[in-house]
Amino acid sequence: MKQKRISFGQGKGSLTHNNREFMADNVDPLRTPQNITFVRQPIGEAYEQLFAESTARYNDKQKRNDRKVHSSYYEHLFGVKPCNTVRTAADKRKSFYEDVVQIGKMEDSGYGTEDFQLVADCLKEYMEGFQNRNPNFYVFNAVLHMDEATPHLHIDYIPVGHYKRGQDVQNGIAQALKEMGYGEGKMAIARWRAAEVEVLNAICLEHGIKPLAPEKARGTVEIPEYKEQRRQNDELAEQNAQIEAELSEKRSESEKLDQQIEEKSAQVKAILNYIPDYEKEFKIEDECEQLCRELTSLLDGKLSIMKHSDEIISKAQRLSKIMKKLSDSTHKSGDTVYALRERLDRSLKETEDVRQRLKQTSGECSELRRDVSSLQAEVDDLSEFVSLLKRLEPQKYAEVKQAQEYVHSQREQEVQQSATRKKKSWGLE
Repeated sequence: MKQKRISFGQGKGSLTHNNREFMADNVDPLRTPQNITFVRQPIGEAYEQLFAESTARYNDKQKRNDRKVHSSYYEHLFGVKPCNTVRTAADKRKSFYEDVVQIGKMEDSGYGTEDFQLVADCLKEYMEGFQNRNPNFYVFNAVLHMDEATPHLHIDYIPVGHYKRGQDVQNGIAQALKEMGYGEGKMAIARWRAAEVEVLNAICLEHGIKPLAPEKARGTVEIPEYKEQRRQNDELAEQNAQIEAELSEKRSESEKLDQQIEEKSAQVKAILNYIPDYEKEFKIEDECEQLCRELTSLLDGKLSIMKHSDEIISKAQRLSKIMKKLSDSTHKSGDTVYALRERLDRSLKETEDVRQRLKQTSGECSELRRDVSSLQAEVDDLSEFVSLLKRLEPQKYAEVKQAQEYVHSQREQEVQQSATRKKKSWGLE
């Protein structure tokens, strides 16, 4: 059985390269028509399809305008229009992820070798089941390159997670992996990769290829392959960083929720402090009645009083203490209930006053708006009349304007004279 090493790692995420809108030096244009495109959807369209409805639902729930998403979900996350290269948000989530899958090397599976088409068939079969295996990784672009040295897949996908807080559907790789059954934490992505490699291994075995385990260290790997492995490790580290950021955000939300629960519990305890312990008071009353009965029995005759004087004094002192405690408790509970009722009545009265003032102000505003509309109409009529007069009778318009200026100057003189007379009458001049 043929032995070939499987390569499964992160890609750079360049859709222009994947879709051959840009031709690199290692591409043979004559073989480009042999490439197989499984899906090709603009990323902006994919985001609209995945998140537009959830963004609308989120905005409908918001009472404050500053909390709404005013642009597309993509622009809200990454601050730019949808583009063909990977964008990283402030919380480290990426606009999309790319995996590059290859079977064999150029020496044993490259163009011109007998296994070139064999490994391509394996990759095609693997890709055809990818979306069904990974329902939370929405594949919007996937292509099998046959025009480079060795056949390989570029799979570009958007991780989709469902949340109870915030927008109910979001771009979130940690939540997507959790929903697909790979757990939480930094090892979730590693578990997913291992599962996908197992699928690819099974396909290879069916086609007569024995897959070799990935190399743990550089060993005899050539420098270009070593650099590629290092790059993939860096990409994986970034992915883990995003997962950690998402988990940190969840922990923060959980801590806030715990704090809110503690605050509510404190409020409930404070309210319960206002409620008297009636069961305890009933026990005190029963004890009080029992002491009264015992004292009545002991006080039945002078002989009994003389015989049980110490016991009578002790029970009388106990009864005095109980009566004082019961009196204080009754006064406290009555005062507390009264204070609560008084506070409630005061709050209701203040609320009603505010509502009445708001209603009155609303009526005044409506009346002012009507007055403003009426005055505006009059101003518009006068402006139209003045404009017509100025155009048809410029001479009369000039005379009217001169008369108006004269009247205005006369009024200013009268005001000044009136002010002077007042100053003289007050002895200021």
